[in-house]
Amino acid sequence: MTDKPTPHRITAFQIGGVIVETFTLVRPEHLNHYGYLFGGQLLKWVDECAWLAASREFPGRRLVTRALDRIDFKTQIANGSILRFEVKKIRQGTTAATYEVRVFGQPPGALSEKEVFFTTITFVSVDERGQKVPLQK
Repeated sequence: MTDKPTPHRITAFQIGGVIVETFTLVRPEHLNHYGYLFGGQLLKWVDECAWLAASREFPGRRLVTRALDRIDFKTQIANGSILRFEVKKIRQGTTAATYEVRVFGQPPGALSEKEVFFTTITFVSVDERGQKVPLQK
């Protein structure tokens, strides 16, 4: 039995402004019918990375995705690209927190990366019935 590699690993974390940095590799199973990264796959990774940051900042809270705003796919992303996800908290209310997510891509053979995606994502704290509750106890 072979272990399937995990697509993300947290390499940096800072509480107070929360910055999480995560990496993944674009593989053939992530591609669309044109041979580039499927947008839905990138959105899944973005939601996951931002949720990890929020969950680390608000341990014990049940956080759900409320909204993604200003979604900006800046360029196509090729198979074999290394993606770096940068997540930073930009706003906090009583029951919700908003994070800025920037994704940088480094195509195979490239010497540097460039920004390939940007969005903001908001999570809300809810109880078992789905009712909003304060982020802090």
